[in-house]
Amino acid sequence: MLFGYITGSNLFPEPLSPEEEKIAIENFAKGDEEARNLLIERNLRLVVHVCKKYSNTNIEQDDLLSIGTVGLIKGINSFKPEKSCKLSTYVSKCIDNEILMYLRWAKKLNSEVYLNEPIGKDKDDNVITLEEVLENDARSIEEEVDLKMKIKKMYEKIKGVLKLREKTIIELRFGLKGEKPKTQKEIAKMMGISRSYVSRIETKAINKLAEELIK
Repeated sequence: MLFGYITGSNLFPEPLSPEEEKIAIENFAKGDEEARNLLIERNLRLVVHVCKKYSNTNIEQDDLLSIGTVGLIKGINSFKPEKSCKLSTYVSKCIDNEILMYLRWAKKLNSEVYLNEPIGKDKDDNVITLEEVLENDARSIEEEVDLKMKIKKMYEKIKGVLKLREKTIIELRFGLKGEKPKTQKEIAKMMGISRSYVSRIETKAINKLAEELIK
């Protein structure tokens, strides 16, 4: 849905009117989950708008949109109307912050590693470089390449067959962004849904991937 909007298809529902938004915020504050979901759905355009600022990065657009959606959900969940701040302003900042955190993490992860850089010492206290490890373990490198190819195939399936929420939960659950895998309880708290709902979405997503990978 997000990709369709970017390419010109007006697939998103219109933003709420000020009065509709006020009522939805009040109802969500009373525990109405439908009101919360409505606020998320009607503010998805903000995710696209904020992500456009980062179109010149080397992060794939689908990944940016997934990350931005997590920021949107966090923003809706934590919004306090008594702070005298517009919802769209606050949520946009949350989306922005989520993307910036990811970009900082990606930059750190992608820091250049030199082959002759010391990475430790052996049992005789001799310095070991990455180049020496690679030269002395050719078989494990082949296995690593094979594993990476399988992972790449899985990523392609994740992007192709999973819905946005399914994709986000799978990425968080199994640490596919390089972060520590999160429990269903942690994801439920992050996304503002029940743990059992996370479990159902995860099971459905895994079944979809399993069917695709055996084709």
